[in-house]
Amino acid sequence: MPKVKLETSWQQRLAPLFETPEMKDLGDFLRQEKTAGKKIFPPGGKIFHAFALTPFDQVKIVILGQDPYHGPGQAHGLSFSVEANVPPPPSLKNIYKELHADLGLPPASHGNLSAWARQGVLLLNSSLTVEEARAGSHQNKGWEPFTDAVMDVLNTERSNIVFILWGRKAMQKGHFIDQEKHLVITSAHPSPLSAHKGFFGSSPFSRANAYLARNHVDPIDWYLN
Repeated sequence: MPKVKLETSWQQRLAPLFETPEMKDLGDFLRQEKTAGKKIFPPGGKIFHAFALTPFDQVKIVILGQDPYHGPGQAHGLSFSVEANVPPPPSLKNIYKELHADLGLPPASHGNLSAWARQGVLLLNSSLTVEEARAGSHQNKGWEPFTDAVMDVLNTERSNIVFILWGRKAMQKGHFIDQEKHLVITSAHPSPLSAHKGFFGSSPFSRANAYLARNHVDPIDWYLN
């Protein structure tokens, strides 16, 4: 893996991972894909964007996605988020519907969730890159041990974090979280294929804020407009 510049608090905890065989193999894979002319999302400078916006000591909530959006111009390093000039994808539209049902907030006119990230919501994907038009194409290429380590260090070193795990794969990734120290909120994924199976009506935003308030942590302002 090429030398990566992470936000300092994350670098202190994750730097050794970049020397592991898995991450070196991942770096080789990404270079080969680019050499072959394949389009990889998000752009290189945005792969670790979530960590830049949400330093380790500021994490209050983790929202875990699977892999970045694979359409041109969509992914910018935050799970479920798109750049402000890109129409919100279907899963994000459903997140906005649940936000409205839960807290009465109107759907945002854009899909950029950076305001949440800056307040302490780590918008993390299990895989941090994807090939254009090929969902899941970079799964099992080396990202999972890295993002497992992110979850583990938060679980171990911090307390009173809310982990929001949407869908079976996210739940599997969070199976080791200490629920004596943290709150875990699970439901179906917000995808149109599954949102009606338990995502709608799950009230994750109010539940997360109530937990933070009980533990004397400032809640998240979920309003985006």
